[in-house]
Amino acid sequence: MIQKINEHLPGWLLRVPLAIVFIQQGLIKLPISIEDAQSFELPYIVWVFVILGELGAGFGLLIGGISALWKRLWPWVGNLITKFSGFTIGCIMTGVIWVGQPESFMDVILYDNFHVMLWVGGLYFAMKGNDR
Repeated sequence: MIQKINEHLPGWLLRVPLAIVFIQQGLIKLPISIEDAQSFELPYIVWVFVILGELGAGFGLLIGGISALWKRLWPWVGNLITKFSGFTIGCIMTGVIWVGQPESFMDVILYDNFHVMLWVGGLYFAMKGNDR
């Protein structure tokens, strides 16, 4: 039993906080309004996809991880959900960093640490999925 917990715990220590951040960010933007989209100088349709992407990626990380614990039900589906959620996180965070219009790459690395860490977390799950 303890070995099974130790096998899954490290992945969940990264998965849960990343999912919470993205679900929270998606919920904060509800209800969807065109004024919020205009404040970031984004088209309304992009704003809608950002919100749906944040919510979908957060819940996808949790659902993908839970499905990995149930190895009876097509484990590749959970792996695919996790990888797609990580890819979505990477895309959204690239957009967030881009909208901030940093002066240089060093400005991003030195002063935008939170977004870079979220981007790296998304990249991790996009590449690794549920694989141990």
